[in-house]
Amino acid sequence: MPGYPELDHTNDPAARSWVGTANDGINDFPVQNLPLGIFSAAGLPPRAGMAIGASVLDLVAASDLGLLGDAVPRELLAKAGLNDLFAAGHGAGLRLRHAAFALLEASDTMGAQAHAGAILHDMETVTMHRPVHVGNYTDFYAGIHHAVRAGGLLQPENPLPDNYKWVPIGYHGRASTTRVSGTDVRRPAGQFQPAPGAAPEFGPCRELDLELEMAVYVGRPTEWGRPLGIAEAAEHVAGYGLLNDWSARDIQRWEMKPLGPFLSKNLGTSLSPWVLSPQALAPFRVAMAPRDPADPQPLPYLMSAEDQAKGTFDVALSVQIRTGRMRAAGDAPVTIIRSNMRDLYWTPQQLLAHHTCSGCEMEAGDLIGTGTISGPREDELGSLLELTMNGARPVRLPNGETRSFLADGDEITLKGRCTREGFVPIGFGTCTGTVLPAPVAAAPRTLAGSPA
Repeated sequence: MPGYPELDHTNDPAARSWVGTANDGINDFPVQNLPLGIFSAAGLPPRAGMAIGASVLDLVAASDLGLLGDAVPRELLAKAGLNDLFAAGHGAGLRLRHAAFALLEASDTMGAQAHAGAILHDMETVTMHRPVHVGNYTDFYAGIHHAVRAGGLLQPENPLPDNYKWVPIGYHGRASTTRVSGTDVRRPAGQFQPAPGAAPEFGPCRELDLELEMAVYVGRPTEWGRPLGIAEAAEHVAGYGLLNDWSARDIQRWEMKPLGPFLSKNLGTSLSPWVLSPQALAPFRVAMAPRDPADPQPLPYLMSAEDQAKGTFDVALSVQIRTGRMRAAGDAPVTIIRSNMRDLYWTPQQLLAHHTCSGCEMEAGDLIGTGTISGPREDELGSLLELTMNGARPVRLPNGETRSFLADGDEITLKGRCTREGFVPIGFGTCTGTVLPAPVAAAPRTLAGSPA
């Protein structure tokens, strides 16, 4: 199957579903979307589902009723992660999408509506899980506007690394601390330098931040020792979601030289529960922004004319905050950040091609973070580090509260939505997490039998 799918009947803006909530033009999940996720419901183990309007389509139940035909083997749908389904490649994903579209489309030629009670669950009543078992997680630094601003605040002596415009920069994150949206995140403790030149201290992070990113999921695995060419990289991308790379800036500032982030990034990574397919996103593909004429062109293994023309998406991104005080007062969340995926400097395919150029093996379900996505304007900054100028310019909320960095009780919600004239808007749902206080940490103690 082509890595950059062309539009097909599942993208038809005239299509409607017999699931009424999918047709209101507001919901993120019309029949043109059909993202995949893993859910559980009363009496049911975790399994694959599709979002449709305000409901979840139980793909196992639909398969058992013969409503999906032979699109994909049932055993791929009954697993507690999408890894094996993703490993089957774009062809399997597209067959499943076509079968589900036929099942849910308003003409209902299959009589599926008669089985609604057996195959649909109210989204409010199910539990969502991580969409994949994350065996490996790599976070990149592909947003140049973030790199320039954040670099100037964290490393003013060298804001943008000399290699940035030549090579996609990344680091291996902690897969074990990736969590699905809705999971609380505890403030970490660590070592930080309270003032330049001062001795380090240990304690709860004082500068906890969010990072607005896109998640890229690997589908068909690659072979160990075989680099993935840029022309074939898109065929190995199973889909996309939202990602919040929680970051402890004070710990990061002290620890990151010379090997980069460590404890400052492994406290937790929040993932939206739904994975949007390349086919669902096909109407919203856009060309990469032209590089500055003074910038070097990517080396051949990273350069493809097709990828530059089709390699990214127009995804309007936003971040909302709702403080503990706001929740107590019944106040709605407030949007503090807006950005767009199209402002990345490197495409997801370039990230994947670079990741494998050494022969690194990529497994189905591997998670790639794009890095923080900021735009060129002051109102398009993807982290509080940038938005508040490292705390010097606090954000003022409508209730009078201010934030330089995150406080305990703050609830952060990431959103993403795609719109284009002539097509039905689709969305990513939400990626939410609430900050809990740091655990009570004992002061460093002397080990028994050692000198005090």
